[in-house]
Amino acid sequence: MPTLLIIAKEPRPGRVKTRLTPPFTPKEAAELAEAALADTLRAVAATPASRHVLCLDGTPGPWLPPGFDVVRQCAGGLDERLADAFAHCDGPALLIGMDTPQVTPELLTVDFSDCDAHFGPAEDGGYWALGLARPDPTLLRGVPMSTSMTGAVQRNRLVSAGLRVRDLPRLRDVDTAADAHAVAALAPHGTFAARLTRYRTARRP
Repeated sequence: MPTLLIIAKEPRPGRVKTRLTPPFTPKEAAELAEAALADTLRAVAATPASRHVLCLDGTPGPWLPPGFDVVRQCAGGLDERLADAFAHCDGPALLIGMDTPQVTPELLTVDFSDCDAHFGPAEDGGYWALGLARPDPTLLRGVPMSTSMTGAVQRNRLVSAGLRVRDLPRLRDVDTAADAHAVAALAPHGTFAARLTRYRTARRP
């Protein structure tokens, strides 16, 4: 079984989900980030793996369930931090972020028997998941992050290295308020959807 990695920021106001402000306040945006992280951690915890690892920028809070190894993120750009997350693995690994609370154990259960990499594209042009049968940090370093071409460049990097790539379903990241509402509709029974509904109800006249 592969190692499952989550790369995340501690959900503190002003540090996470800043594109949700407005319409949400920094505190509400941080609480939505915490809810998304909680849903993601729950899905990862329910997925069989050799290890469950949280690569965290910040300090763990009560939102972290038992059973996770916590690794501090290294300094540097996102490409360096993603590369460093894989550097902590000595076997197959699948890495995801905290922006897709709609993930399920079914989506996260991957098999490397007939491929070398799994790639999960995101609707905004990035990617929500990357799996490597043989983790190699050099496959991530230098990939431009947070652009509409990030996913294409990363996938091309894998193919150019001679890896057999299997694509995962395309998912929508939560970056904007429109994303938040769309993703909540896909997972209406999760913590994220409940938190968003609470804010929507509070704003009604």
